[in-house]
Amino acid sequence: MSAPRSSTGPASPAVERKVALVTGAARGIGAAIAGELHRRGLRVALLDRDGTGAHARAKSLDPGGDSAMAVCADVGDPEETRRAVRAVTSAWGSPDVLVNNAARTAAGSVWDVELDEWDALLATNLRSVLVLTRLCAPAMRERGWGRVINLASLAGQQGGLVTGPHYAAAKAGVLVLTKVFAQELAPHGVTVNAVAPAAVRTPVMDDLPAEALRRTAERIPVGRFGRPEEVAALVGHLSAEDTGYITGATLDVNGGLFMR
Repeated sequence: MSAPRSSTGPASPAVERKVALVTGAARGIGAAIAGELHRRGLRVALLDRDGTGAHARAKSLDPGGDSAMAVCADVGDPEETRRAVRAVTSAWGSPDVLVNNAARTAAGSVWDVELDEWDALLATNLRSVLVLTRLCAPAMRERGWGRVINLASLAGQQGGLVTGPHYAAAKAGVLVLTKVFAQELAPHGVTVNAVAPAAVRTPVMDDLPAEALRRTAERIPVGRFGRPEEVAALVGHLSAEDTGYITGATLDVNGGLFMR
């Protein structure tokens, strides 16, 4: 079993900086998570099907490319995903931290969703979590240390209608898959947790009417939308050295919309 890599400080021959792979990292919550992990001293690979956006975000973190790199891939395509993980591993070594954030939404009634759309959305939002964890976790298990953080959603806990029934079903599946992998990997120093945001102010809201946004914010107990950086801070905490006793958990970031 090899020694864990350091998560802070410059790389050295004896102890290298830990490597994080963040999917859906070109913008929004994923971009904020990539920034938080980079701030914490990790090398960060930003995976997104928007290669231009991922490259721009990576350049903003490290213009030299020594500690931030972009990888263009669609997580809904297993072969593209495998190639992306191989590229990161070839450059820096197998990821120590995996953040499964990539997702897509498609509004619609449960009665009207086309089956092809259902399958495509579940491939991106749920199957990719299975594929990426199976690609990255074995090396974590061998090293005796690793962190997997899956982005779920309030929709997966309550059956959200706005984001579509297939999105909600996929995110519910993420919660269960988190527990399955957590049980499998707990004896090996690898934790697996889910973070469930709701009503976070991201670019996807930019085209929505201001009045509708105001009414929505008023229904949130804290009186405002969340910020991507607030979700990223929690993901950063779960990726740290001293969180090894937290696994199989779902942590809510929802302003009080769902209390339990």
